[in-house]
Amino acid sequence: MRDGRDLTPSRQIADSLRSDITSGRLPPGGRLPTVRDLADRFGVSRNTAAKAISVLKSEGLITARSGSGAYVRESHPIRRLGPDRYARHRWQATTVTAHATDRPDSETTQQQGGQQQEVSLVEADDLIAAVLGIDVGTLVYERARVMTRDGIPTHTMTSYYRREDVEGTPIVDPRPGIAGGGGGFAVLSERGLAPHEITEDLLARMPTAEEVLLLELPVGEPVVEVRRITRTADGKPIEYARGVHAGSRFVWSYTYPIPD
Repeated sequence: MRDGRDLTPSRQIADSLRSDITSGRLPPGGRLPTVRDLADRFGVSRNTAAKAISVLKSEGLITARSGSGAYVRESHPIRRLGPDRYARHRWQATTVTAHATDRPDSETTQQQGGQQQEVSLVEADDLIAAVLGIDVGTLVYERARVMTRDGIPTHTMTSYYRREDVEGTPIVDPRPGIAGGGGGFAVLSERGLAPHEITEDLLARMPTAEEVLLLELPVGEPVVEVRRITRTADGKPIEYARGVHAGSRFVWSYTYPIPD
């Protein structure tokens, strides 16, 4: 195990600042010492002090404001996600419960949800075609949404549907807000395509440049991609969706019996 003597000066400064952040001595939103102040405190060059700041930026612990300096990254309320979020009684809900930390017993707050969407006809790629049981290149409806909580973007969700399943419904309405009075699942139910079963795959990765801008992500923050297939009770796939979630704002939580 390495001790501080094995670290470069910039790493030693970064470790010291990291300790201040994790201990709360530098609270969320707190301003870090300037590069000049760090150089004077640690007896190093400004270039070395700047490298220490860069280390913390790459870890996502701090953010830089042009002309103002570096600040400890603000913490965000964390939403816990599990199967219950798809419960029928939640389809009309526009508020969500978020936690102060990733602990389920932490203080909670209610956040107002919102969404913007773009709806278009696109050609089904290999995966969409396989999921929906159609030919590659068939036109399908794409409903691309950006979800917000109290006005802050938290994740995207892009859904794909067969044209005959959603043509003329609120699902293809591009106006802001949930589809119709109860969201997309309620609309599908009214069409005789009630959602019954969901398969989800989750994978963590670093965001694309577009996702960084769309979700206003700090440097170094990963995202969790969710791939969802929704089926009716008789097994018919009625939606394929891909979502991208800011890694620091969600916890996935599941309780289930252990299979034999």
